[in-house]
Amino acid sequence: MADRNTQDAHDDGDGIRTFPFPADLSVSGVGMQVGPMGTGRVWHADAPLERVHRIDFHVVMLFSDGPVRHMVDFAEYEALAGDLLWIRPGQVHRFSRTDRYRGTVLTMQPGFLPRATVEATGLYRYDQPPLLRPDADRLAALRHSLDQLEREYVDTTTLPLSLHTSVLRHSLTAFLLRLAHLAASSAEAARERTDTTFTLFRDAVEKGFVTNHSVSAYADALGYSRRTLVRAVRAATGETPKGFIDKRVVLEAKRLLAHTDMPIGRIGVAVGFPDAANFSKYFHQHTGTTPVAFRAELR
Repeated sequence: MADRNTQDAHDDGDGIRTFPFPADLSVSGVGMQVGPMGTGRVWHADAPLERVHRIDFHVVMLFSDGPVRHMVDFAEYEALAGDLLWIRPGQVHRFSRTDRYRGTVLTMQPGFLPRATVEATGLYRYDQPPLLRPDADRLAALRHSLDQLEREYVDTTTLPLSLHTSVLRHSLTAFLLRLAHLAASSAEAARERTDTTFTLFRDAVEKGFVTNHSVSAYADALGYSRRTLVRAVRAATGETPKGFIDKRVVLEAKRLLAHTDMPIGRIGVAVGFPDAANFSKYFHQHTGTTPVAFRAELR
């Protein structure tokens, strides 16, 4: 977590504050920071990190302690020692109330690296999960690369500022290329482990969850028995097909509650509940809170 910043946050119109990159606290004013995580360190003097907020910059946390639970886009991730958490600009997230945020944190402005590097490192691959778990060899290489970047970052005496900045960009690129390869490999491995039956079901749910909440309807449309679908979904996700559908519906509802000013009734209709009371009951059943209370907590 970065130190306190004097720049103003802004509200994107949905009640969630967005905090800017703390450029005034960067060494020599460069567009990145790297250093230890710890308690009492925030993006901004007015930023309650335990509440939902956004940042307009990249954050990569390499943990040396844990477990730490961290919410990104309304999904909870549990990070252990040796794990990395990559949060991209604009993603809604929230820190947990714990003192176990230990390790190294890297922050960087989107414009600090050239476009070719941005594309090569997949800085905006929002389809990839934030939590990464490298094996021992990859973790050692990432730590070495990040340590080297930190050494270059704090060394402001051996090179002129222009060369210092150039070296930082090269060192940062080297680290991000390793990180991007890990993210891509993790995503590919996940795809290879996923059964075709589940893939078809997942895609069907993504297209139809607004109007179709029925497991039997999906099974019939895909030509599978309900039992086959249950086995495939449980093997891929550890949950039932109904649980998978419900999770997708609730996620969409949360996004609309957080990111729009749509009335609760219209949000219910948007996720397949023409009756507002039924939508509120469903949302409470799956989240433990009402749509009104969930939205109020974010404002």
